[in-house]
Amino acid sequence: MATQDVFSAEELSRLRGFPEINRAELVRYFTLTGADEAFVRRFRMGRNVLGVAVQLCTLPWLGFVPDEVPTAPAAVVGRLSQQLGIAMGELRGYGEREQTRTDHLREVAGYAGWRSMGTAEWKDLDEFLFARAMEHDSPKLLFRLACEYLLSSRVIRPGVILLLRRVAAARARARTQTWARVRHLLTDRRCAELDLLLVPDANLGRTPLAWLGVGPSSSSPAAVRAELEKLAYLRRLDAHTLDLSMLPAERRRFLAGVGRRLTGQALQRREPERRYPILLTLLAQSAVDVLDETLLLFDQAISGREAAAEQKVAAALAERAKGGENRQALLDEILTIVLDTGIGDEQVGTLLRTSVGLDRMRAAWAERRERLPRDHGQLSMMDASMSYLRQFAPAVLAAVRFAGGPGTEQLLQAVSLLAGLYATGARKVPAGAPVGFVPATWAGYLVAAEQAGDVTAYRRYWELAVLVGLRDGLRSGDVFVPGSRRYADPASFLLTPEAWAPQRVEFCHLVGKPVEAVDALAQADEELHIALADLESQLAKGDPGEVRLTDDGELIIPPLTAEDVPAEADAVRAELAGVLPRVPIASVLVEVDARTGFTDHLVHAGGKVNRPAELKRNLLYVLIAEATNMGLSAMAESCGVPYDMLAWTAEWYFRPETLEAANAAVVNYHHRLPFTQAFGAGTLSSSDGQRFPVKGRSITARHLSRYVPRGQGDSTCTHVSDQHSTVDPKVIVATAPEAHYVLDGLLGNATDLPVSEHATDTHGATLANFALFDLVGKQLSPRIRDLGKITLYRTGPNADVLARYPRAGGLLTRRLNTDLITSTWDDLLRVAASVQGGHATAALVVGKLCSSKRQQNALTSAIKEYGALRRTVYAARYLADETYRRRISRQLNKGENLHALRRCLAYAGEGALRRHHEQQTEQMWCRTLVTNAIVCWSTEYHSLAAGALRRDGRQVDDEVLARLHHPT
Repeated sequence: MATQDVFSAEELSRLRGFPEINRAELVRYFTLTGADEAFVRRFRMGRNVLGVAVQLCTLPWLGFVPDEVPTAPAAVVGRLSQQLGIAMGELRGYGEREQTRTDHLREVAGYAGWRSMGTAEWKDLDEFLFARAMEHDSPKLLFRLACEYLLSSRVIRPGVILLLRRVAAARARARTQTWARVRHLLTDRRCAELDLLLVPDANLGRTPLAWLGVGPSSSSPAAVRAELEKLAYLRRLDAHTLDLSMLPAERRRFLAGVGRRLTGQALQRREPERRYPILLTLLAQSAVDVLDETLLLFDQAISGREAAAEQKVAAALAERAKGGENRQALLDEILTIVLDTGIGDEQVGTLLRTSVGLDRMRAAWAERRERLPRDHGQLSMMDASMSYLRQFAPAVLAAVRFAGGPGTEQLLQAVSLLAGLYATGARKVPAGAPVGFVPATWAGYLVAAEQAGDVTAYRRYWELAVLVGLRDGLRSGDVFVPGSRRYADPASFLLTPEAWAPQRVEFCHLVGKPVEAVDALAQADEELHIALADLESQLAKGDPGEVRLTDDGELIIPPLTAEDVPAEADAVRAELAGVLPRVPIASVLVEVDARTGFTDHLVHAGGKVNRPAELKRNLLYVLIAEATNMGLSAMAESCGVPYDMLAWTAEWYFRPETLEAANAAVVNYHHRLPFTQAFGAGTLSSSDGQRFPVKGRSITARHLSRYVPRGQGDSTCTHVSDQHSTVDPKVIVATAPEAHYVLDGLLGNATDLPVSEHATDTHGATLANFALFDLVGKQLSPRIRDLGKITLYRTGPNADVLARYPRAGGLLTRRLNTDLITSTWDDLLRVAASVQGGHATAALVVGKLCSSKRQQNALTSAIKEYGALRRTVYAARYLADETYRRRISRQLNKGENLHALRRCLAYAGEGALRRHHEQQTEQMWCRTLVTNAIVCWSTEYHSLAAGALRRDGRQVDDEVLARLHHPT
């Protein structure tokens, strides 16, 4: 790597000089203490005193001192000048002799406790860079990490080129070490097998590597069998047994990412020391990915049949109801006579025969139908899908090994038994086969079939119960699969008790939670009483227009009235809109990139650093094509850049991690704009789902007639801050609960937004979310539909609560199980720490651990119990404070506004997403990046327009600006 290729000349100049400084940095670093002032005054001459002061304060700010000290920001020089009583102009003559400046820096370092780079410091830095290079290969990232390391170690940063040479050496050493660590796995036989991955196969019509990289687009039996073929191929290569734990996870991810984007020919041209580690990581990751895809398709295929059966049951029940109208009318007449106490018993029969009529009763008796089973016939409806399920279920059970926790023994025995029946072709379920796992609503089918001696029906019903039970177990985590990532044992995602113990106190301090359960419950109880006191005062008013109780104790929550927007706000909005320029989207992106440098974060997957002049142009073309749904072909035709060039750019530079970094650059810049503070401080966010159509079939798409009249659609869950910026878009299965992904968006926030509170609609208001949000130090503030009907909990006896809160106390209808929370408090904290630390996603915990059906899972119950307590505290606050309710509603409206902008952006092809999940994710990241660029551009220009109005003498208050909906 040529060090001069890493940064452009402009970037090198910025790295060597003074950057811009904000107010917080100015106060933090450029405030002299008494000792500091005494030290700098030892240098006597005014220019030397001021120059040394700049060096003294710059060193802890930047970790080095630029050569041209007089070019320090004017705000810096002015602040020091004021403190020292020395004119700013004195600094102009400082450092004319380089030796004077370096001698002064040496004295400054000695006074401040900083060291220059020596042999020991270079050695420590090299070891640090090597460890980071084993995790990351980006030279810019490594350079930044090196600067942060030196700053934290109080070592003066050397020159940029010197540091880049060390970065290059660390990257080369990481490649050499990677080869050394995996060399023992590369026998002659395995190398030959790896090379065959790159050779086109006549049966596949492509290379095996390309075949393995193509994911499924449907959940059909054929798709399941195709994934099973891949799984068998990988297992023949022993991919599932490859142990690459000697490489850091980030190194494996980087190598696999390079391998996915390189063609077979390009990999063949790589030297063995680079080719084989890439292929090994690809092989090992493919074994996990294909296993997960197989199980996902198994789940979706069964769920598809189940959904079809539910629809048939609903239609049958509707038809049955139509046919029962006459019988219902007859029953009403009969009951009118029977229930009339004025009619004697001896007269009832006569009246029924004469008044109602024997003919009508005989006709009704003749039309009687067999009583429906407890599930209204759903299992029998699914029975019609048995031949469909048997196209893939035997192969899945034969290829996958299942395990489970307590309470799953009978289910796992049944799965093993069914796999044996499939393998031998036996048709009869052996006597004594386990049935304890069968839901009570289906047990009657088995009993009836057994009593009738119908072994065929018994086998089919039992088989369906096993397959559906296995599906449910995989979803909840009660059943797991060794070697899988998505369906692994949920306990494996949590911190072990041994790893948790030393982190416990630090984590509790970080999130503001007591270490002991007694203290935590006392703290929560105090919060509850404060909220209840406010609610009691509110209810005591009895104001018809506010939250109140009726005479019979019913809670009335009137809808919020429309906010009064001052006429001045409408006038200001119109004036600001009138002076803004109208520019094409490409111009917006060029301007925003010039200010934020977001395209610099779109880096090559192979770690290449040479960025040709036309690269930025191509990056913007691809970004627009993806965000607007034009596609690369249409963009190539319209912009004149060859399709192959755009496709290559998209393949190598556009990945979720690079797009996330580019998005963070835009959001961070927008967050620092003074005008942005009028909208909010960045501490509140909200999330909501938005549906988009999908091109063709996709494993994440579903029929959504309400949102997508034709074809299928996907759901995207995005987080929007109170400053109108968007972070963390996720493409999820259209029918999947959005609540699972709410907390992940906050914990995965890679921006500078200090989000501490989150609003959702009812979908996010699960008990698990209330618990986890609080345990990681965040506040969940949903807008819950029918809030007055949810169950609220009290922490003490009912009589005590009613005595203290005569009105509000009656709303708390259940008593909290504090003993359960106390006994599991440490485990609750461990789950929260695992989620916050990235050991487990909140989606996994909410979706698996908290949907577990094991009755003996005390942790699941405790999470829900603690969530019930937090929901009660929140509900009392929400009901008592109309301002709080309006704040949440206003934030959710901001999310809706951004939905409209994204919908307008995706104008081409009806806004349809592509078929594969990875492509959909990249597409939504591009759309989010462009959305934020538009918001950023709009904010800046509105700020300029507001400034122009104020300069012209127009009074424009910040409160009025805060009332404006963002012009998106």
